[in-house]
Amino acid sequence: MRISPLPPLPCLVAFEAAMRHGNFTRAAAELHLTQSAISRQVAQLERFLGKKLFERGPRALSLTVSGQQYAEQIQRLLVDCAEATERVMRRKGSTELTVAASSGVSTLWVAPRLAQFRAEHPDVQVRLFVSDGLASLVDTSFDVALYYLREGPPQGLAAQRLYDEEVIPVCAPGYLRGRRLSVADLPGETLLVLEDAQRQWMSWPAWLAQNGLGKARVQNTVVSNAYPILVQLAIEGHGIVLGWRHMIDGCLKDGRLVRACEASATLGGGYYALWHRDRVETSVARTFRQWLVQQSGRPA
Repeated sequence: MRISPLPPLPCLVAFEAAMRHGNFTRAAAELHLTQSAISRQVAQLERFLGKKLFERGPRALSLTVSGQQYAEQIQRLLVDCAEATERVMRRKGSTELTVAASSGVSTLWVAPRLAQFRAEHPDVQVRLFVSDGLASLVDTSFDVALYYLREGPPQGLAAQRLYDEEVIPVCAPGYLRGRRLSVADLPGETLLVLEDAQRQWMSWPAWLAQNGLGKARVQNTVVSNAYPILVQLAIEGHGIVLGWRHMIDGCLKDGRLVRACEASATLGGGYYALWHRDRVETSVARTFRQWLVQQSGRPA
């Protein structure tokens, strides 16, 4: 039986891109076409349907009622078509998911939980892409990313907050040798310091300042640009490191690390799930993002 009526596929693709961007020019840039070509394809689709899909403003497009109803269905159908095509192109039964995260988040949070996700979704093949640079994330091919942000996400990315920031000093149980430290004691200890060129993370001076020691002089430090190295040094008893709750909770739970004192601090940042704003989300990416929200305990 012939499937009818069917509009031209390029017209549907142009309509979906224009709907997401709210603009013919940006849709054209995504599809490597001219603005006039996108406009013509959308107009052709409107003639085919006998319905107006967009109200064309001087700076932006807005969907009509018919356009909104059509867009919801067409986007889902195009995603289904893309996913079906991808499954055929790949190995049978294989579904790939690329997760991007910083080295600290990958080591301390993602890796310990990955077995649980794979047990719940055994058909998903996970690729973990480790990158500490947020600046290059926009141009990176990934499905979902998990990063600490103090401000909004980089342009082109959407974000969903998972955890609020709470920063606490932690060390190996043996490092304390039965002592209970106060904030005033910390500058006299060996502090493990993260050398972060992006200046996203809280530093020891900022943490001490929030706890009333703005002019404290630190006597002894070990510095590294790799946060997992600092955590390992702390586990082995070489000093005290700033630990971000939720990321460090696994080490606290199994006793490898303990709180060095009861004080904490925050810069108002948090951990976020990130994804490309202008790309259609696949079902496996959506599943993983929902799983992240469930792990965080926050409302969906």
